[in-house]
Parts: sequence; structure tokens; C-alpha cells
Amino acid sequence: MKNNYNSILQTKEINAFFNENTIRIYQAYSEGIANEAIRLGTFGQLFKMERMTWIKPSFLWMMYRSGWAQKDGQERILAIDIKREGFEEIIENVVLSSFKEGIYVSYEDWKSRLKVSEVRCQWDPDRDIYGNPLNRRAIQLGIRGNMVENYVNKWITSITDITDYVNDVYQSIKTGDFQENMLPKEQEYPLSNNQKVILGVK
Repeated sequence: MKNNYNSILQTKEINAFFNENTIRIYQAYSEGIANEAIRLGTFGQLFKMERMTWIKPSFLWMMYRSGWAQKDGQERILAIDIKREGFEEIIENVVLSSFKEGIYVSYEDWKSRLKVSEVRCQWDPDRDIYGNPLNRRAIQLGIRGNMVENYVNKWITSITDITDYVNDVYQSIKTGDFQENMLPKEQEYPLSNNQKVILGVK
């Protein structure tokens, strides 16, 4: 993949598992936070509401980030279904993590927006099962303030602990038994022209 890595970075898509009503995002947590979330069906007291939390729609990027649930504090992988209306609200309030000319009036404009924004967007190379970069970037969305309040109290429809599934897939990769159909069926999430501009996709 290294020969065309620079051109690879130009493609930005939100690939996710979604239906008419919900979209699935992934987060990795320690045992305590995960157990509480599974019990309550949302996040509880151990979850730090005052901090920015990052949500990731790409399964394989989450696997890369968490080392397939092997990293400290990321031993439990949660698949969280949230209302699409909530996801759309998050997107429409995005400020990009880095300045992009044509989206913001000036660098100073971007900097001041970033400072007060409740949603931060970062694009990183998506990954294959071995952690190699794919021909697209994956989105991470950092939310804080009212966005986190809404996420926890209004938008989550279900939380599923998929740690055992993650460990099984990881084992199959290590033993050479992996098959593509073991992965979640992700599709490109539809974005309006306005949303593409906000996200720096076009």
C-alpha cells in the first residue's frame, strides 16, 4: 500500500452499519465503564460526561485503535446504536480538527470555532484487518457538552458488548482462518452536499 499512500488519503467516506433509523458506532472501554453501560443500556456514573468522547463508525478503525481489544483500558468493545437524527445533528455541528481553506473564512475563524465547538471531526486512514491503511479515510467524531448529554440521554437505542466476537475474529486472523464475511456489513453512509462541505469531503 505504500506506493500510493498519499493518493489514498484523499478519499473520505463514512462507512458504517446502519438502517433507516439507527447507525452503529464503536467505543472501547475498561471493564467498569463497559459493565455499567451494558447494565444500564447507556453510560453511567463511571463515564466522564465532562470530557470529550470519540465515536467511530468504522469497525476496523476501532480494531486498529484498540489493538483488537488488547490495549489497556480498551479491553471491552461496545457496539452502540444511536438514532440517525442524533448522528445527523452531530455531523451538522462539526468543526474539523485541522484548518481547511474554503470551509472557514480564515485560520482565525476556524480556531475560534474549534475552541467553542461541541463536535470535532478527524479523518484518519481506515485500516484492514492487519492494521494497514485502506483506500479511504475513516471518520472519528469527538463530542462534548450538550452533545454528550444528548448522546447518553436521548440518542442511544442499544449497547451491545461485542468483545467476545472481536476476540474470535482476532484469533481467526492469527490462525489464518479469517474470512471476509466475519466482519460487519458496512456501507457508505449517505451525506447531503451541505454535510460533505461541513466534513471537508468536497
